[in-house]
Order: sequence, then C-alpha cells, then structure tokens
Amino acid sequence: MALYTALAFFEYDLQAEVDCVMELLERSIRDNMDVYSREGIRMHVIGDPSRRPASLQDAAREAEEMTKNNSRFHLILAICYSGRWDIVQACRELATKVQDNLLRPEDIDEALLAGQLATNVLGEFACPDLLIRTSGELRLSNFLLWQSAYTELYFTNTMWPDFGEEEYLQALKAFQSRERRFGLRKPQADQ
Repeated sequence: MALYTALAFFEYDLQAEVDCVMELLERSIRDNMDVYSREGIRMHVIGDPSRRPASLQDAAREAEEMTKNNSRFHLILAICYSGRWDIVQACRELATKVQDNLLRPEDIDEALLAGQLATNVLGEFACPDLLIRTSGELRLSNFLLWQSAYTELYFTNTMWPDFGEEEYLQALKAFQSRERRFGLRKPQADQ
C-alpha cells in the first residue's frame, strides 16, 4: 500500500497565512475529488477539527466519504495537526473510557494509546518508515512525534515546493542504505 502524509498547516503559523492556506486546501480538495476516485486514492484528514473552518471540514468529510473504499494509495492531510495535540487528545479519549468504567488504568499500554492517535486510521501502517524533512530544518517540528519513534529521518535543504522526483529518489536511496534496527543496538539486531 502506498502512503503519503503531508503537513499542510500546524499551530504556529500566522493567521493571515493560515486563512489563505485553508482556502487553498479546501479548493484543492474539492477540485481534485475526481482524481482521488480515478486514481484509487483514499483521503484522510487528521488534526484538530476545532481549528479548521467549517467549509474545510465539510470538504474533508466529503472527500473521506467519497474515497472510503479506495485502497491503491492513502493520502493523509495533517491540517491543524501537531504531535503533542495528537498525544493529548488520545490521552483524553483513554481518560474518558476510564471515567466511564470502560477501561481500567492498569490496562493502558502503548498499543491502546496508539489506537487513539489520529493516525490510527491506517492501523499497522500508522508509523512511517521514512520521514523526509525539507527546508534545511533539523527537527521534527512537532510532527508525528509518537509515530516517529523508529522512523528513519532524511533531512534536505530543498524547500518543499522544489522537492521533486530527483530529490525523492535520493531520499529513497539513503533510506535503502540504512540498517533498520527498531531501537535495538547493532549486536542485538544481528542476532
């Protein structure tokens, strides 16, 4: 399954920029609905819905509903998303279940918490293998914090709009050359 997650906006951008980006996102979602269907793209929108305009929420819901049976490619738009927000909202969901006596605190583990994260729409594919960070920044910028625990990171000075096929292939080549150990030290991984 092909998967792509894009951070479209997060909480620290300026309001004038945010309004413009929100309008562009809504228009893009609506204008490309036929492309999603034709290409088998399933759309997911994650992030804090209370921070998105109602019209963008409507467009996102329509796209998610229209593409819910598509499975060739999953596109996740992280709009008004932050890793910290995601972890907090997951904890609140679990706390509500404890309060409603649907769950005991001692039963909470990593799997239960991960199941409440916004990225859980992808189940076992919620944690990326590779995260490409553009613009020369050497940080995650509050993006997929929980999900990136064992993700391979690729940093590039290329700005997002200029990131094309050649740069993408370089990132994939770098990824292929790495030895993935998922938290184990080298001698442990060799066993």
